[in-house]
Amino acid sequence: MAVIARPDAARTRHSAGAFFSVGYAAACYLAFVGVIVWTMAFLADIRVSRTVDHGGPHTSTWTAVVVDAALLAVFAVQHSVMARPAFKRRWLSVVPGHVERSTYVLAASATLALALSLWHPVTTVVWHVSAPGAQVVVWSLYAAGWAWVLAMSFAIDHLDLFGLRQVTAHLRGLAETAPSFALPLPYRVVRHPMMLGFLVAFVATPTMTVGHLLFAALGGAYILLGVRLEERGLAEELPEYADYAATTPRLFPRLRR
Repeated sequence: MAVIARPDAARTRHSAGAFFSVGYAAACYLAFVGVIVWTMAFLADIRVSRTVDHGGPHTSTWTAVVVDAALLAVFAVQHSVMARPAFKRRWLSVVPGHVERSTYVLAASATLALALSLWHPVTTVVWHVSAPGAQVVVWSLYAAGWAWVLAMSFAIDHLDLFGLRQVTAHLRGLAETAPSFALPLPYRVVRHPMMLGFLVAFVATPTMTVGHLLFAALGGAYILLGVRLEERGLAEELPEYADYAATTPRLFPRLRR
């Protein structure tokens, strides 16, 4: 489902503040890109300073599980609370509207980076795919999951999703109108195709450890909870959403004759 804000024409702003907003939004976006690339390397166990299976302190399994779950909970709380309409209404009294989305992106990037940097690996193996051909298939699924996430961000509005359109519209003196309801093709099949890409990327690995499984399980659980919370807000904001949700599955396509 795409919520697209369409601006109305106005005069261009050339103030230092408007240009600063564009630079701030660009910095927030670059921070997000850096953290996402880090997450890809983290889950693929590419040997950076710390990955899902390597680096970090040596602790007991239960200590690691508690710490890792707490780190992911911090991200989940930030990501959900800041997206709620009630929080946004209060937040907009502090942060200008045109940088609200960029600030949200920066906060989400920071909490995810915190989880990655303090992660405690639990390296007990749950499964291991040893056949070279099967490993190629699994890694292809991993890459496809992340590629699908990126594609779905462009299927709706990549620039709007990460706060770039808002600051450029402000720089140009454009005022946003109420959000409108639009359905790109993938969103006619399932309501949250981007989340499906995340689920695939979380579990597609030749060697699944307890720590990786914990990340996948908690990440998947948060996705299931997060989309339900998001849909409550969408149903309140967009009258068409209830009918759309009644006829379109949430995450997995229906098999139809």
